[in-house]
Amino acid sequence: MWGLVRLLLAWLGGWGCMGRLAAPARAWAGSRGGPGPVLLRNRRSWVWNQFFVIEEYAGPEPVLIGKSLDREEKAQYVLLAQAVDRASNRPLEPPSEFIIKVQDINDNPPIFPLGPYHATVPEMSNVGTSVIQVTAHDADDPSYGNSAKLVYTVLDGLPFFSVDPQTGVVRTAIPNMDRETQEEFLVVIQAKDMGGHMGGLSGSTTVTVTLSDVNDNPPKFPQSLYQFSVVETAGPGTLVGRLRAQDPDLGDNALMAYSILDGEGSEAFSISTDSQGRDGLLTVRKPLDFETRRSYSFRVEATNTLIDPAYLRRGPFKDVASVRVAVQDAPEPPAFTQAAYHLAVPENKAPGTLVGQVSASDLDSPASPIRYSILPHSDPERCFSIEPEDGTIRTVVPLDRETRVWHNLTVLATELDSSAQASHVQVAIQTLDENDNAPQLAEPYDTFVCDSAAPGQLIQVIRALDRDEVGNSSHVSLQGPLGPDANFTVRDNRDGSASLLLPSRPAPPRQAPYLVPIELWDWGQPAMSSTATVTVSVCRCRPDGSVASCRPEAQLSPAGLSTGALLAIITCVGTLLALVVLFVALRRQKQEALMVLEEEDVRENIITYDDEGGGEEDTEAFDISALQNPDGAGPPNPGPPARRDVLPRARAPRQPRPPGPSDVAQLLALRLREADDDPSVPPYDSVQVYGYEGRGSSCGSLSSLGSGSEAGGASGPTEPLDDWGPLFRTLAELYGAKEPPAP
Repeated sequence: MWGLVRLLLAWLGGWGCMGRLAAPARAWAGSRGGPGPVLLRNRRSWVWNQFFVIEEYAGPEPVLIGKSLDREEKAQYVLLAQAVDRASNRPLEPPSEFIIKVQDINDNPPIFPLGPYHATVPEMSNVGTSVIQVTAHDADDPSYGNSAKLVYTVLDGLPFFSVDPQTGVVRTAIPNMDRETQEEFLVVIQAKDMGGHMGGLSGSTTVTVTLSDVNDNPPKFPQSLYQFSVVETAGPGTLVGRLRAQDPDLGDNALMAYSILDGEGSEAFSISTDSQGRDGLLTVRKPLDFETRRSYSFRVEATNTLIDPAYLRRGPFKDVASVRVAVQDAPEPPAFTQAAYHLAVPENKAPGTLVGQVSASDLDSPASPIRYSILPHSDPERCFSIEPEDGTIRTVVPLDRETRVWHNLTVLATELDSSAQASHVQVAIQTLDENDNAPQLAEPYDTFVCDSAAPGQLIQVIRALDRDEVGNSSHVSLQGPLGPDANFTVRDNRDGSASLLLPSRPAPPRQAPYLVPIELWDWGQPAMSSTATVTVSVCRCRPDGSVASCRPEAQLSPAGLSTGALLAIITCVGTLLALVVLFVALRRQKQEALMVLEEEDVRENIITYDDEGGGEEDTEAFDISALQNPDGAGPPNPGPPARRDVLPRARAPRQPRPPGPSDVAQLLALRLREADDDPSVPPYDSVQVYGYEGRGSSCGSLSSLGSGSEAGGASGPTEPLDDWGPLFRTLAELYGAKEPPAP
């Protein structure tokens, strides 16, 4: 039992712990008269003492700790111990807890978890301006010794920056650091533990400090004089050149504005800043003229647009440079003495009337001759002409102001020795008015008056119109018929109008309307006058004054007939005429159909559809006379019968045709017989090409045209075909000859 306890103590001693077992208290007890003395024991207990083990101990004496300990990984250990009977493995007492704490040593250097650092500070900052704060961490125990006590120092970056030893705040160490001299600094900061003493561990980091720009530099022209040249023909807005004042600042601090200081330069040129805000653009402001002025000299100022008042002590933020612009000569077109011309000519003047004159000259060579012309499209009616040498404009035709008041011409001036140099000008010619138009009524007036109107009643206001200008004829006067017998009264209103009134004596009633003559005249020089007529109808009116009917309408209707009855009569007459025309047309159509049927000739069909053509002989055989009406032919000529197979040289006369039968079949048979007996009818080609066997044949013609038809009853050949021999047996059979009996 005690051996097991010793073994456990040895094991605990190996873990760096020390305990002692409290000895049991012994006592003897006895009783009088009883047995001998009895041994009494108290229960044993453990007394634990705290024991420290140095981490990473590497001394000569071994320590049974099982492994090296690292406080940064685990600062303490909690163990449980219990006495157990080795033989029975029965716990002799409850488990007891004891703690092992690892003592810290300085084995971890400081580190900067957020490094490296980047910071920005404005240039020209005062000494002590905070830049950034750096922070280092030490994994050692800050509560034990100085292992975690850090001190910050600057290793690289002096004398520009400093660092607070305890807080790590980096500050500027010198004033007026200029970004234009050095823009970026690399500062190395060190953190050392053990309060910075010898033997302490250290770590470092870098801080990149960038100086931000401030407007601490004024603009400066790199040269005091700029020279440019521009052609005199350059128009307004033409770029002459660029000017740039140098400013080492950046961004908005380098933006500049340019201006021209001298008056003479600002009149001819203008300067503006480009889109980047750095360059000054010098442009032409108004047209230049080499002959008038050949050069311009002026001063240009460049100024920063954004100025920081804190840096005004560094001087005025502007600079001035001189500019000289030379104007170069260039070939120029002729220049007119006026930008536009306004001429006038009275209307109705004879052709050749002088209108005015335009003039142009060559600025490069004033003695050079100029030729003038009018562009055709500006004078399409050819109303004007111009003298090519002196630019005199004259009329070609009389002008009429009432037709056209303004004529807008385009006159072209060209140098005689250089046709490419030309210019044009607008010439507006106004046609002046003359009193050449008589006044007229503004419109045709056809009015009425009620038959019950009272004397003096206004019938119509008549207005006059004068095509001439008001200044030429101030007003138009109107006058009606005068005298006591006048049916109406015309009163001049003296404003270009007149009132037509009913006189005190009413107009006598009549069917036709009244025609009231009106005389009009103006007050021009010479005065023009005309006469017009106003139609006035006397009508029957309703009580409200509207027209019920006028007497001229009643005159159109016959006495005793109303308008409806007259329309009915006209409708009936038209219907009868239509029926008559239809009846006549039907009868004429029927007669024409009968005439066509009677006069139709089958010979025409033969010519039109069965003409097979036979060459030259066929051409000679055709005679247009065959298409004529054979009824008008005379009696046949006496003599031998004509040939039936050739075109007869003389047309065979024809006997008068007896009246044809009424039956169509008989009429056709009659026409066929006449065609068979007529040798002058076509087709001759059939006879000539296929039926003509030559002259002097003993058998005669073989044509079937000479054979008789059933209708005509004409006889066949005079000779029997049987006598012609076996070669003509087939032909004899066709003509009805009997076949000889077999021997």
